[in-house]
Amino acid sequence: MAKINKQLMRLGGQTAARIIRLVAKSSTVIHEPPDLMKRLSEAHPCIAACWHGQFMMVATLRPENVKIAAMVARHGDAEIISETLQAIDVQLIRGAGAGYRKKDRGGASALRSSLQALLDGSSVVMTADVPPGPAREAGAGIIAIAKMSGRPIVPIAVATNRFASFDTWSRLTINLPFSRLAAVAGDPIIVPGTATDEDVEAKRLELETALNAATLRAYELAGADITRATPLDVLAAETPPAPGMALKTYRLGTAVLRPAVPLLLNLRGKRGKEDPDRRGERLGFAGRPRPEGQVVWIHAASVGETNAILPLIDSILGANPHVHVLLTTGTRTSAEIAANRLPERAVHQYVPLDVPQYVKRFLDHWKPSLAIFTESDIWPNLILGTSERHIPLVLVNARMSPRSIRRWRKYAAVGRPLFSRFAAVLAQNSQIARAVKWLGAPNVITAGNLKIDAPPPPVDAATLASLRNAVGQRPLFLAASTHPGEDAMIAAAHSLIRREIDGLLTIIVPRHPERGSGLAATLGGLGLRTQLRTRSAAPESDTEIYIADTIGELGAFYSISPVALVGGSLVEHGGQNPIEAVRLGSCVLTGPFVYNFRDAYSALFREGGAVEVRSSDDIAKQVTMLLEDQSAAKRMRVGADLALQSLSGALAKTLGAIQPLLEKKQA
Repeated sequence: MAKINKQLMRLGGQTAARIIRLVAKSSTVIHEPPDLMKRLSEAHPCIAACWHGQFMMVATLRPENVKIAAMVARHGDAEIISETLQAIDVQLIRGAGAGYRKKDRGGASALRSSLQALLDGSSVVMTADVPPGPAREAGAGIIAIAKMSGRPIVPIAVATNRFASFDTWSRLTINLPFSRLAAVAGDPIIVPGTATDEDVEAKRLELETALNAATLRAYELAGADITRATPLDVLAAETPPAPGMALKTYRLGTAVLRPAVPLLLNLRGKRGKEDPDRRGERLGFAGRPRPEGQVVWIHAASVGETNAILPLIDSILGANPHVHVLLTTGTRTSAEIAANRLPERAVHQYVPLDVPQYVKRFLDHWKPSLAIFTESDIWPNLILGTSERHIPLVLVNARMSPRSIRRWRKYAAVGRPLFSRFAAVLAQNSQIARAVKWLGAPNVITAGNLKIDAPPPPVDAATLASLRNAVGQRPLFLAASTHPGEDAMIAAAHSLIRREIDGLLTIIVPRHPERGSGLAATLGGLGLRTQLRTRSAAPESDTEIYIADTIGELGAFYSISPVALVGGSLVEHGGQNPIEAVRLGSCVLTGPFVYNFRDAYSALFREGGAVEVRSSDDIAKQVTMLLEDQSAAKRMRVGADLALQSLSGALAKTLGAIQPLLEKKQA
């Protein structure tokens, strides 16, 4: 198989070499300066620098009787490039990359080989930016080679008006035959052997600027669209792109369909999802007067986002005594939390539906000086309408599942005009940060998860005392924030645990309380003695499954439960927040689907602060062990606390990004 792969690589390289020769021979060639080849000859041996992804035709700029070497990464994907270069008579220098020997990425060897090639009279072609990025940022390695060798760096760019580009980190560009081909070389850059660290950095920036200028000029001369060959995370322009056809159609469609909104609200109202007394807020009508002075608008979709954002609201108000906060959410449960927990100088409204007329009405009244969106609740009309009024936008605690990242990348024409309008994006992790930057956000910070720094859910002392008194010494197992498809598995686990532990009480807190009555009927049909909290204050002595179909009491249930399964993780929902359970002393179990809280769970697993379960048998085994082995439970809690300590800090970073925008508005 290895032999076949090698033969295929060689064949692919030979084919690519033929294409390169065809492009060179069939294209109309423009050089700038006109004596480009003479200048390259005079600079020989030199370091020919280009951007990664733009290197296909650079090695063809070879003065007569000049030897060329090229640096190629060690990883397997670069083998076809190696075969291509050898087919056009270019010597290879193997550079850094994810090779087979992961501890030796080849950087030192590549440096020595490059210096030797220059000493032997070969010019060296290499990319200034190196995998895996960031793209179009010159690295220090090429400057070090120039300093140690004493040879000049010549910035080079080659462009054709006909090309194909691919969605790679560097936007790999394949030049096509029968084109207008432009080759541009900048002035040689000399790095003195006595250069200090400050001098080296200045030369690195000089090279970066010169390469960008050469690349731009090459595409201008070729008559080509440079944006098609520019990495999308580099395209985060000062002026965001205008909405394309898809967004224009969405905006028009939502405006045209406005007469159908009352029907939609009626349907949602019948299902208990709308507050009939505050329906006007969903149409953009204000439910209260606007306070005097500066208003910061913060939008949080639902309960989890609201809990996470409350400490940020406190921090903003504490740092800015003359500022008021408007919090908008979209659910009744989050509205109840806001009513109970918002501080002074903060008010709640339901977010208007994403209809242009409603957005205009909302913004006309509240006139926010800053708009802060949370996590993944991206509404085009709200974002575009706010941006059109020159109101700075910030996205905090930005979250994207792997599936969402793939979807946004597929529909980048929709995402870029939206994400590029945020003055700052605070992402939960580096993967999300890169995805958002790829979508055009100009200022992306990896801040961590605000939910880590959020306090636990509030616990009413009287409620807690009542529950503890009712439960007494009964062993407890909590299934928190469950979703459809999980409850039957939990019920089966309950039955297995009761074979080992008499008197077990399992408490189920459904993520959506309205599921309570249906859940009670289903589990009752399985022969389990169920009880709804909305129908009786405390569990009775013979209750097996206690269903907490209420709002705002999860903290109390965590506080009395030594073991908690955090829901949304046994089904492909992505998991719910495990931090609340940890803060209130529960040992955490979770299913395998935790991509909404990947970083938190990675830390918890690393420190032994959580356990993954996949079946009723797994749940029963772990719950039984933790209820019977107090030492194991204590070790898990200690590990969970260590994990949280390693993850904290998002709140300070987020406020640090927001505060300059507020101060700029106040100035």
